[in-house]
Amino acid sequence: MSNFLDKLDSLDRRYIFLIIAIVVILPLIFPLGLPVEPTNLTIDAFDAIDNIPKDEKVLVSFDYGPSTKPEIHPMAIAILRHLFTNGNRVIITCLWPDGLFMSREALEQVADGEFGLEYGVDYVNLGYRPGNEAVIKGITKSFPANFTVDSRAININEIPLMNGVQSLKDIGFIFSLSAGYPGSKEWVQYASDPLKIKTSTGVTSIQVNEILPFVKSGQLQGIIAGMPGAAEYEQLLVKNKIHPTIGKAGKSMDAQSIAHLVIVLFIIVGNISYFAKRKKEKKY
Repeated sequence: MSNFLDKLDSLDRRYIFLIIAIVVILPLIFPLGLPVEPTNLTIDAFDAIDNIPKDEKVLVSFDYGPSTKPEIHPMAIAILRHLFTNGNRVIITCLWPDGLFMSREALEQVADGEFGLEYGVDYVNLGYRPGNEAVIKGITKSFPANFTVDSRAININEIPLMNGVQSLKDIGFIFSLSAGYPGSKEWVQYASDPLKIKTSTGVTSIQVNEILPFVKSGQLQGIIAGMPGAAEYEQLLVKNKIHPTIGKAGKSMDAQSIAHLVIVLFIIVGNISYFAKRKKEKKY
């Protein structure tokens, strides 16, 4: 036993890195399906979307970029699946320049790939406009004045989905996929609160405490909080038979959980090895 602990104490750190890499990669390839218990915040967001009337027009704003893609993109996929399954028509906007690329990727996977929906009828991507909260203020009064064309350079007046949509007052629900400023806060302050439009959001884990007061005040219907929240939402989609399988967030949480377990085991074994070595040294 003493020789074994001595070998552990002198274990090449590269083997540790290799083991961690293996336990992270394997659950991503072969998901374990570890149970995830949805929190009330995620359930509230799910219920708010589930209760949107069929054919209602929903605005989804992609307010994030590649740096926060691992956290927010899985929830974007989950939200789109939920909305399209419910028969809602989706209008996409982007307050971040990179949000355009994130939205195109998500729509290509869900709207085009999984549902085979018709662009301009079932969904439209209006793209990015600079101006931050000024864009939100602008579309509370007029979409055509702020988005003359969509992301494909199609005149907004020629898009069937935009017929009858003059401003945000004609939208039934807002969902902000937010990684910071501009994002959820600005949608509440300049759109949903003044116009009394129901709104929910998905944010990075670090933003939750900042956004939580808006939930407590009733200005937001729930929060999808980071990767754990996205995994919870995926579980709810499967549980309610909206989508058959767990997505990337659930797989990532499997990998994260196993990696954390292995790290804790390394810490325990390292401490045992350290104290055993110390005890041995005291004998001499």
